[in-house]
Amino acid sequence: MRLSPDTVAAIKSAAAEAFGDDAVVRLFGSRTDDLARGGDIDLHVEAAPDHADLDHEVHFRALLWKALDEEQLDVVVAPRGRIDRWIDRAAHREGIVL
Repeated sequence: MRLSPDTVAAIKSAAAEAFGDDAVVRLFGSRTDDLARGGDIDLHVEAAPDHADLDHEVHFRALLWKALDEEQLDVVVAPRGRIDRWIDRAAHREGIVL
């Protein structure tokens, strides 16, 4: 996984604040490959249905931008218990829980 411990801590903290302590954040995509270079940070957040909306996602992104100053950030939010989309299945299959 190509994220520093400080970056992981910032992501987990932002997720807890924006989505609640029970949110599950997975890193997926190219940053999970230790041999690759570059790439954006792809995050999949699974949250309670009442927190998995656009307002909470915007808050999460704002917190991350302040903490990381990272422009190449992709976030997918999924309400817990909903039928998985293809991106949710990919994140579950290939992702690393932070």
